[in-house]
This record gives sequence, structure tokens and C-alpha cells, in this order.
Amino acid sequence: MATESAAADGAPEGLAEAPEVAREIFGEQFAAAQRYAELLATAGVQRGLIGPREVPRLWDRHVLNCAVLAELLPAGATLCDVGSGAGLPGIPVALARPDVSVTLLEPLLRRTTFLEEVVRELGLANVTVLRGRAEEMVGKVSVDIVTARAVAPLDRLAGWGMPLLRPYGQMLALKGDTAEQELADSRAALTRLGAVEWAVIPVGESALGATTRVVQVKAGESPGGVKAATRRAKAARAGRAEARGGGRRRR
Repeated sequence: MATESAAADGAPEGLAEAPEVAREIFGEQFAAAQRYAELLATAGVQRGLIGPREVPRLWDRHVLNCAVLAELLPAGATLCDVGSGAGLPGIPVALARPDVSVTLLEPLLRRTTFLEEVVRELGLANVTVLRGRAEEMVGKVSVDIVTARAVAPLDRLAGWGMPLLRPYGQMLALKGDTAEQELADSRAALTRLGAVEWAVIPVGESALGATTRVVQVKAGESPGGVKAATRRAKAARAGRAEARGGGRRRR
């Protein structure tokens, strides 16, 4: 990525200086967060993952807006960022919370290539990049937290994300001003998908002076509902059968 990195004489054109609060949020990973912002402003724009007009507001509207999601994560959690795109919110969360294991799930090759390059350059040992659709990962991915940002309406997003949760896990969707209305429109769907509790949670006000609005959906014993439970059981049987077959071949 050398040809796409920041210019040697300073930050990429249009990229604002990191706000002082970024040092507080990212701590020892502040330099890595700076580099991530530079990569978004250069390679991210060149590859069509970030719009050029977003470069001046990358810190406030994107990187920090996502990083404050870390406030809601329990220690040592596992997290899957569905439709990760340019790594938002997964990479800022991973930088802010090195104790959290993050999977960046993205179906498009050009995006996963970018994500793999970023993870490698930043040295993010707590991040894995996985190419695929959420529907294909039921029974293969099982996490405490599912996150998403600007991926789909809440009811559709829940259909993709809830089946990836462990029992009593939670989905955290960054939704902005539409949060309450989307939640009101999606309650029946959420119930069918095994949700037992939901709310709009404001985060980041103390750090940013503004809030990021997050729809928090807590799952019960069977995240994703009956269909997801059936698919998980089928995937588990297939995994056991494959393991037995591998054992016989080794003998």
C-alpha cells in the first residue's frame, strides 16, 4: 500500500488533524488510529470505500463516532462487524478496546482486501477478516456482540445479525436520527428473531460533546429464532461428520 499511503510531507489532503479527545479514546493505539484515518483518506477513497467529501470529517463523523461504541462492550467480548465495508465500526472499536476480539465480516473481495491490508499494517492482533455473507455464517460464527453501521434497515439487519449471536448476546446497530422509528417499525420482527429486550442507547456524549445513537437489541436463549437454531444444529452436525471423516482418513 506504499503508493496509496499518506504523503511523506504530512497528512493526506483534506484530512483534519486528530482531535485531542482521540488520544483519550485510543490511548496507546492513538498512532494506529491516526494511520487508519490516513488509509481511509487515501486508499479508502481511491478504492471507492469512502466518498471524497467525507475526508474532512473522517475523525468526527466516522472514526470517533464508531469508537465510542466501545463504551457498551463487556471486557473480553467477541464481536462480529457485519458488512464491515471500510472497517467501520469494527476497526475503531478494535483500536479502542484491544481486549475485544473482532471479526470483520464483508462479502466483497475489494473490501476484504483493503481490510486485510489495514489490519496487517496496523498490527491488529485482535482482528480477523472474514469474507462472506452473514447468512452463510450461521453455525460458523458465534459471538457475544454483533455490530453494524449503515448496512440495512433494522429488521433486515437483525435477520442477518441475530443468528450469529450466542445465547443472551446483543446486537448494536449505529442508526443516527432514524433509531427510534426503525426500532418502532421492527419490534415484531425482533420478537420473531428471539430478541427479548431493545432500546436506543446514546453513547459518546462525555467524550465527543455529541451522541452516537445505538439500537441495542438483546437476545434470549435462541438468537435468530427457530430457523437459525435449526441451521446452527445442521452446521454442527456437518462439522462433527467432517471431523469424523478426517479422523478416519488420518488412520
